[in-house]
Amino acid sequence: MRMIWKLVIFALMVSLFIANIPQKVDASVSVSARGAVLMEQESGRVLFEKDAHTKRRIASITKIMTAILAIESGKMDEIVKVSEQATRAEGSSVYLKPGEKIKLEHLVYGLMLRSGNDTAVAIAEHVGGSLDGFVYLMNQKAREIGMLNTHFSNPHGLDDHEDHYSTAYDMALLTRYAMQNETYQKIAGTKNYKAPNPTENWDRQWKNKNRLLTKYKYTTGGKTGYTKRAKRTLVSTATKGDMSLIAVTLNASDDWNDHIAMYENGFKSYDMAEVLSKGKIDIKTNKVYQEHLYIKNTIVYPATNEEMDLFSIRYKLNKPDEDWEESNRNGEAVGKAQVFLDGKVVRETPIYYQGGPEKKRGLFESIKNIFLSVIGVRLYG
Repeated sequence: MRMIWKLVIFALMVSLFIANIPQKVDASVSVSARGAVLMEQESGRVLFEKDAHTKRRIASITKIMTAILAIESGKMDEIVKVSEQATRAEGSSVYLKPGEKIKLEHLVYGLMLRSGNDTAVAIAEHVGGSLDGFVYLMNQKAREIGMLNTHFSNPHGLDDHEDHYSTAYDMALLTRYAMQNETYQKIAGTKNYKAPNPTENWDRQWKNKNRLLTKYKYTTGGKTGYTKRAKRTLVSTATKGDMSLIAVTLNASDDWNDHIAMYENGFKSYDMAEVLSKGKIDIKTNKVYQEHLYIKNTIVYPATNEEMDLFSIRYKLNKPDEDWEESNRNGEAVGKAQVFLDGKVVRETPIYYQGGPEKKRGLFESIKNIFLSVIGVRLYG
């Protein structure tokens, strides 16, 4: 009987041990968030994820979409007349006044640094013509970016609609898109901003709510969020050396430390590998293409030390036309280079053709054209 009990206890100990072995997603870092993702900005590769594709409420990180639409509208220098509706927005505010006239650029700073819900409504009404019009633009842009599990119902993220949601992964896609815009980069990374206050004799002073900008030295920007139903949400970006990362957490009790933990693990575990250099590519092919092929951009990709030897490149070229004339094909895309990591395609880039110089006209052709131009004959119809 004693032996049986020993076996039972041993079995329980083994089962508890197995149950507590962390899954692959948690093997390197632990986060408090219900949903999280760490993405490398250049490639879009996901370096860490936790329930990253589950739809959740997102609170004020919604304003990343509001900001990039305002920036892309080309209206940043326009003056916005603040409506009564904008000033009645609930929650966080920069305390705009009805009828106040303020530059759209200032509103975007108030949106991103102080998370002003009043600024969100004022921006939406000016850029979209109405709240509904702006929401339409938000969802249109989401589809363009590839945010497949996202739906916006307002420009600020308040819990006033049931169908306002996204995922950690989709918000990383949005941030990756936004970070390609230099104006967005500047605003999202601004620690302090001074905006005019037309009805007072003092300027507005706005300090960024994103504590990571001072708490973690590699942070370059981001957006905070909170509602009672969404809980704490946070998007941030960080750059160390030649690697730029995007971190997103949804419903996190310890989001600042979640982001730092993800960043530290990402920077420690991955390096940016230069897989394919821009310029001329030397591959064996037919005589038409031989020594005339190049790519425009260097391809880099985040990889662990163990993955560095797992890259391979495959070139796919179009069959040249029978009447191929090299002088007329300069700069033409004639195929693509595919980068594989452990047998899976991770990046692609066009291959271009660069032949000889364009053929010069002969002496007779040049004299003929000059003669025709002198007598007033139009050379091109």
